[in-house]
Amino acid sequence: MDKKADVVIIGGGVIGCAAAYYLTKRGKSVIVIEASDNIGNGGSSRNGGGVRQSGRDPRELPLAMYGIEKLWPNLSQELGVDCEYHKDGNLRLGKTQEHLKILQGLTDRATACGLDVRMIDADEVKKINPYLSDEVIGASWCPTDGHANPLVTTLAFYRKARQQGAKFFTGEKVLELRKVKGRVKKVIAEDNVYEGNYVLVAAGYESRDILSSVGIDVPMHKELVECLVTEAQPHMFNQMLGTAEADFYGHQSDHGSFVFGGSSGMELDNLNKGAKNSPSNAAITAPCECRGIMKYFPDLKDAKIVRTWAGEQDVCKDGVPVLGFVDEVPGLVVACGFTGHGFGIAPAVGEQLSRLIVDGETDVDLTPLRYDRFKAKI
Repeated sequence: MDKKADVVIIGGGVIGCAAAYYLTKRGKSVIVIEASDNIGNGGSSRNGGGVRQSGRDPRELPLAMYGIEKLWPNLSQELGVDCEYHKDGNLRLGKTQEHLKILQGLTDRATACGLDVRMIDADEVKKINPYLSDEVIGASWCPTDGHANPLVTTLAFYRKARQQGAKFFTGEKVLELRKVKGRVKKVIAEDNVYEGNYVLVAAGYESRDILSSVGIDVPMHKELVECLVTEAQPHMFNQMLGTAEADFYGHQSDHGSFVFGGSSGMELDNLNKGAKNSPSNAAITAPCECRGIMKYFPDLKDAKIVRTWAGEQDVCKDGVPVLGFVDEVPGLVVACGFTGHGFGIAPAVGEQLSRLIVDGETDVDLTPLRYDRFKAKI
């Protein structure tokens, strides 16, 4: 089989699949290499599904705003699959004065970037969502935020990219990148060698080892996160939900189940030995989430959990992803370190990186997210 293409993408998650779709749409030949046996096998298909702008770092907010304005509204029609996209707003909840200070800071930074988001009091919160606990004393409210189905969306990008000619190779672990005449050209996997004019590395935390083979180090670590799904409940609300301290987030899906995600604050080490401060990675996280959720939503106290899953997210040192070209390695494109924020901006990332590769420029300024932000300032 042909192992050469205009662009070789490492990583078959939502970022890799979205990039493959937009690149093939623009006439480029694409190969996608995925280490696991299944596309979207990591966090891309197992997350809270948020498609939000509020609460984001100002450096990545323009990507989120671009995606929600330009791409998400027509994505289901474009991909031929219902991605279950809802644009019904996002409540970021607070229960203490300290929470409100955090939310006010996030709101001020977002409005400075032109986002329609504002602080609301407890009465306004209850008008939007009457199911919330009386412990909620305020929230930030962004009416243009929403949520979608991450599994369906990831596979929809994959399906459409394949229809447009992209070739996917699963169960193929990448060992290293290799330059030819100073330009990254070859991707060395366990069983094959692939070659492209550009190589896009979008393999989550594993990107760090892959990039190190050409002298690039994205400073990131792993953190434990867990999601849970309840049995189907009567319809309650369509908003996306979060909290000031981001201890949990989630929404009610189209079929009635609640999908919530969260964290116990455990940082994972980089030797694949699990959580640094606990012998059990996941045993503590779901109970922590459930106790928090019940304080916000008393009506869910008797809802049964039908499944949970835990995993590692690639957390970048400064909390935002690394995107774009790398000056030191011509032909290399990086898309990693999404810090748990990747799903909602995935269409924008894939589309803008396709423009960067094909046209050499983007509509959204990616300069604040480039790898060279970590270079020493002289």
